[in-house]
Formats: sequence, C-alpha cells, structure tokens
Amino acid sequence: MKKKGIMDYIFQFAGEHKNAYIKSIIFALIGVVFSLVPYILMGDMVKKLFSGERNFNIYLMEGLAMAVFWILRVVFHTLSTNISHRTTFKLISNVRIQLVDKLSRLPLGTVQAMPSGGVKNIICERTDSMEPTLAHVVPEFTANICAPIMLFIYILTIDWRMAILSLATLPVAAIAMAWMFKDSTVRFQKTQDTTKKLNATAVEYIGGIEVIKAFGKAESSYQRFADAAKENAGSFIEWMMACIVPFAIGMVITPATLLSVLPVGAIFTMNGSLSLTNYIMIVILSCGLITPLITVMGYNDDITKATSIFKEIDDILNLAELKRPEISKQLPVSHNITLNNVHFGYEEKEVLHGINLEIPDGSVTALVGPSGSGKSTVARLVASLWDVRDGSIRIGGVDIRDMSLSDYNAQIAYVSQDSFLFDTSVRENIRIGKPSASNKEVEEIARKSGCYDFIMALEDGFDTIVGGSGTHLSGGERQRISIARAMLKNAPILILDEATAYTDPENEAVIQQSVSELSKGKTLIVIAHRLSTIIDADQIVVIKDGNVEAKGTHSDLLNSSSLYKNMWEAHIYAKDVYEVEGGVFA
Repeated sequence: MKKKGIMDYIFQFAGEHKNAYIKSIIFALIGVVFSLVPYILMGDMVKKLFSGERNFNIYLMEGLAMAVFWILRVVFHTLSTNISHRTTFKLISNVRIQLVDKLSRLPLGTVQAMPSGGVKNIICERTDSMEPTLAHVVPEFTANICAPIMLFIYILTIDWRMAILSLATLPVAAIAMAWMFKDSTVRFQKTQDTTKKLNATAVEYIGGIEVIKAFGKAESSYQRFADAAKENAGSFIEWMMACIVPFAIGMVITPATLLSVLPVGAIFTMNGSLSLTNYIMIVILSCGLITPLITVMGYNDDITKATSIFKEIDDILNLAELKRPEISKQLPVSHNITLNNVHFGYEEKEVLHGINLEIPDGSVTALVGPSGSGKSTVARLVASLWDVRDGSIRIGGVDIRDMSLSDYNAQIAYVSQDSFLFDTSVRENIRIGKPSASNKEVEEIARKSGCYDFIMALEDGFDTIVGGSGTHLSGGERQRISIARAMLKNAPILILDEATAYTDPENEAVIQQSVSELSKGKTLIVIAHRLSTIIDADQIVVIKDGNVEAKGTHSDLLNSSSLYKNMWEAHIYAKDVYEVEGGVFA
C-alpha cells in the first residue's frame, strides 16, 4: 500500500473544502510571479544605468512598477494564507467530527483498550497543533518551492553556467539534511510514544488521586509521573542534540551562493564571456535563490509531525467497526430476545462459550452468577456494545447485525453500574434520553423514577451543574439520574446492569418500585448481586464461567441449582448480619 504524504492527508480530510486549498495554491503561485518581477525590473534598471541612460522618468516608472508588483505579491500572498487558514480550521473540525463519530461506531472493547489520555490528546491537542503547519504549508511551501525554480529558469536564460554555479551549495545542504533526518522517523515516533505515556500517566494520576491519598501512595505514584515526564523530555533532547551539528552546517553554508557566483562570474566577465550587466543581474537574483529553499527545509520537521499525527488519526478511522448497515434490512415487530450459540472473548481470551437463551417479549429476566462469570458481557452484547464472535443475537427474529446502529439504539435503554453524567445540568443529563423532551416531561419522569425530591434539594434543583463525570453528586444520585434518563428514552428493551450498586437499601426500594412501574410492558434484563431484588423475575438465568448453568424462577432454582442456592444463602446471611449489626448492607 502506498505511503501517504502530507498532501494526500490534506485532501483526504479537507473533503468538500479541497477546492479552497487549490485556490490558495493558485493565489500563492500568482504571488510568486509578482514577487519575481521586481528583481527583473531591478536588473533592467542596472542595465540601463551601465548603458548610459539618464532619463529619471524611466527609472521612476520602473520603480513604481516594482512597488505595484510587490504590493500585488503581498495581496495575493495574504489572500492565499487567509484562505488556507480558514480552510484549515474547517479541516480540523472535520477531523474531530470524524474521530468522535468513529468512536461511537467502534466496539466498546476497542475504545476501552485505547488510553483515554492518548485519545483525548489526539482529538484535542495533537490535532490542534497541526493548524500552523497546515495553514502555512500549502501557500508558503508552494511559493518557496516555485520561486527558486522560476528564478533558476530565468538565470538559465541568461547564462546556464552561472545557473549551475548558483546551486553549488545545494550538495552541502543535501548532505546536511540527510544527516539531520537520519533516523528522524524513529526519533519522532519515540517522542510521540513518550508523550502519550506522559498523558496517560497524568490522567491516571489525576483520576486516581483519591485512592492515592487514601492509601498513602502519593510518593510512588508521583514518581511514575516524574519518570514519564523525564523520559518524555529526554526523547526530545536526544533528538535535538542529534540535529545540532548538521543543522548548523546547513544554515551557514547553504545560503552562501556568492561563494561561487562572485569569483567565477567575475572571471567570466573579465574574459568577455559574460556581460557586466548580466553578471550583476545574476548576483542579485542568486541571493534570492537558496533562502526560500531553506525556508522549505524548515517546514520539513513540521510536515513530518503533521504527517505522523494524520497517520494516527487515519489508523483510528480505519479500525474495524461494529458490523451494521447504514439502512436496516429489517425491523423487529416484537421484542423477544434470542441468543443462539453466542461466543465472545476479549482479545484472545474467550469468556462466553456458546450461550443459548430465550428472553420473552415483555418479560423480566435476571442474570446472576459469580463475579467474572460473563453476565455483564451478555448484557453488553445485547446492548450492541460489542459484536459476537460466533453465533447470533436476534430481536423479534431479526439479527441485530442487520439493523442500523441508530435503529437498534432506539430499541435499547442501557444503564450500567458506572453511571456517567456530563458536566452540565441535572435537567440536561436526564434530557439526553429524549432530546426533544420538554422541561415538564423531564420533571415528570424524575418524579416517576423517585429522584425528584433529592434533585429539588440540590442547590439549583434541576439546573444544578453536576460536574465532570457527575463528581458533584454521590454514586447513588448519579445512578438514579441515569435510570431517569433511561426511563425518559422509553425504549421497548431496558437493561439494568447493577444499576443500584451504589444505592442504599432505603432508596433502592424506591428505585425498584419505580423501575417496576415504568418498565411494565417492556422487555427488562436485570443484573444484580442482591438476589432479594430479583426474586419476582419471570426468569432467572444463572451464568457460570461463560455458560448458562441453570434457569427458571426463584423457587425452581432453589430446588434445582446448588450454585443459586449457595448464592441465595450467602445473600441472606449477609443481609441478616446487616440487620443485626446495623452495618451498611451492600
């Protein structure tokens, strides 16, 4: 597969705005042409002086023409950079939208495997860091490449020998550049890897500060962060140290075109093979021949970085998505759920080994089992957060892989034990379940969900800002708002994955009653460790080591499943201890 360059990525992500970049290049080229005319006029003025021309008006007109062309050069350069800047911001917006949209279509496991600090760094800081390069590389790179080429061609028309001499320092530049960029890809990748590691360590340190303080691990945790910061700085220093000598050589020798043009041109002039006026013209033009190329060389580092960032973005966009059509092949008319020989694993480890399960439409099914048995995995597969490895999941007889993500998401409301709230008001967090819901609808569902009273007790009621990830609220409060959000969605299938894990027993009873009322007529899947909350379920499925161990009603399983009976007895014992000792039963 052909390796993509910076322009390939620019036109790939510019989308409908690629014509604006082309316009920017055209304006840049026009600006280059206008920038060369003053040099030609200057040479013509020198020729006229040596030929004895003394008419001041001629020189005045040529001087004014030089000023006009230089102003035109500035105008077209400004237009070019203005267009490229505006287009670059649109390109960066396109990139961010594509990345976020891609994350929504990836399997949950793929997203969870990405370091959150690294993903955030790519979407925000690293994508934003490309703006100066992208905004300038199109017009200025083009101009600084084309200008020397046009100058060189013009010098060729005067004297081909002097044209070759004007490039005499380029071999030195080529050697210095090759030396400087030897292993640059490896070194640059090392800086990116250490930067990602530093970001991930910083996010982990900040996110885990409560645990760090509680267990007295501040010193060791900080040391990890300090080591990551030192490694990151070292990778940049190592790269810069390797470039100092060749960079200095290239910057000192490469622009010195007069080292060859002046002495050799003087010899040609003295022996009559080059006229004095042409000699002076070439000396003037050669001074502007190499400097633009040095500017281009200066962009190389920025272009390498931007290309590397684009590749990371492209790699994310090329990750395998959930296998879903754009338009559903068929929609279910009922909401019974069928798992047929479902196999699934995380990376290489299989955790579900051929699950077969029928969940009737409008029923309440509870999934129970030891920690790590696979019950949450079953719920997440039904919620379409992953694709099954083998087998199928059908809703109303329709394979969920034959439905578009938007159509399928409309069928499911999912509440996990790790309830996430956005840093906005309580009202808006609930409204996510149904963006078109009125304030009255939001408040009504809060009442029905049993969380209206505690919301109104908050500082600003429904307008209270919950903080990043809902940190201004307790775990139980976050879960109750998440349940209200799911209820507002009013999807025909409701999945509660340990949705009352952080709720105290008193509030749990309120939530259970609310869920019972609001889920009438829906297909409800519940995962719970507190078995007393699911004894009235239509069907209890016991899962052990990725297999269905037993299924039936509560009374059936007490007689037929030793695993369920042991779990029930352990639950009752813990509950009795709580009631006797006044502890916190969880």
